[in-house]
Amino acid sequence: MNGSNERALPAFHVMAKPTGTRCNLDCAYCFYRTKEGLYPESDFRMTDTVMEEYIRQTLAGHRVPHVTIAWQGGEPTLMGLDFFRRAVAVQKKYAGPKTRIENTFQTNGILLDDDWCRFFHDNRFLVGLSMDGPRELHDVYRRDRQGRGTFDRVIKAARLLQKHRVEFNILCAVNSMNADYPLEVYRFFRDELDARYIQFIPIVERANEGKTVTDRSVRPDQWGRFLTGIFDEWIRRDVGRTFLLNFDWALAGWFGMVGTVCVFAPTCGLGVALEHNGDLYSCDHFVEPDHLLGNILTTPLGELVNSEKQRRFGAAKRDTLPRYCRECNFLAVCNGECQKNRFVETPDGEAGLNYLCEGYRTFFAHADRPMRMMAGLLRQGRYADEVMPMLAAKVGRNEPCPCGSGLKYKKCCGRPTAPRNGDGVRGR
Repeated sequence: MNGSNERALPAFHVMAKPTGTRCNLDCAYCFYRTKEGLYPESDFRMTDTVMEEYIRQTLAGHRVPHVTIAWQGGEPTLMGLDFFRRAVAVQKKYAGPKTRIENTFQTNGILLDDDWCRFFHDNRFLVGLSMDGPRELHDVYRRDRQGRGTFDRVIKAARLLQKHRVEFNILCAVNSMNADYPLEVYRFFRDELDARYIQFIPIVERANEGKTVTDRSVRPDQWGRFLTGIFDEWIRRDVGRTFLLNFDWALAGWFGMVGTVCVFAPTCGLGVALEHNGDLYSCDHFVEPDHLLGNILTTPLGELVNSEKQRRFGAAKRDTLPRYCRECNFLAVCNGECQKNRFVETPDGEAGLNYLCEGYRTFFAHADRPMRMMAGLLRQGRYADEVMPMLAAKVGRNEPCPCGSGLKYKKCCGRPTAPRNGDGVRGR
């Protein structure tokens, strides 16, 4: 690695886009469609040569036994099932005896059938299925190229995944329409779809790269109410049964685990995007000429991820935080969230505040007490779902805290404000 082996990374994550921007839907809020202009002469199909190098170099670049091979788009099913059969064969060719490979696959579900789902099951793919809630909310923005809603087809895909016992997550884009109906969205996924793993992704579309956003974007106050509304129901009845990745990531911050996902990590740079022709970019949200690292057909993937240019990109997440963030009680949970959303000013006029800050602060303050209780349970080797009866019980301020810390309730989980220095939340 050209003299940088002593600094080689133990692991990284590559989001491969075998069809580039090509998709069979026309979702109104899709940020990736504009990237088509980067490749005006392309057919937007990954060759087997690029696919094999992606897999070979990803496996070779990891110093840990668990390696993720990620497929996204555009819409990856447009490559056809045989492409992924060949990809699995390539993985077996290059995998070491102790290597455990997990394929992840994000799809809109439109082309899924029994053959696809049997393949996913037999090869242990983890599928991310995009869906925005019940019909009247999903079909607002998720339409096909003829302008038709896609709800029925996505429901069919979910049922096929369940029929074939494919492990899948729901990926829900939270926009200006469905953000006002948090419980309707959550209960639909939980009760109607029987989904057990759900991730909520806030839609933030900048208007002409300025400080304003499009009408489709979720507002900060909406985002805060959306998260708190669902959290209140989840924390009282669904902990340990329905897994909301946004809450899992936040809990990791209260527990003291730094950076379990890139958006909440102090720095980033370990999650890169691979275009269909082998070009590697700093991040899925920064596929643009200034953030092109190189091409894996000419420069090894591990070298590109470990390059000084990429290290500077990752460090900028921490180094450009405004003072308002650095002094926030929830710094160690949030770390300023994603760099792509840092385009507004702080109350005192400093640049670089996250557009969603108000919503996150609302949610973190609201969830602080139960999050601290769950973190306390986990530190004792207990289960987080024990928080549900604890919250239901009435505890006096001078009684022992039910989390088992040995402190009085008023000195532990009964405190009305977020913990300060040395207590697992404020920046260390």
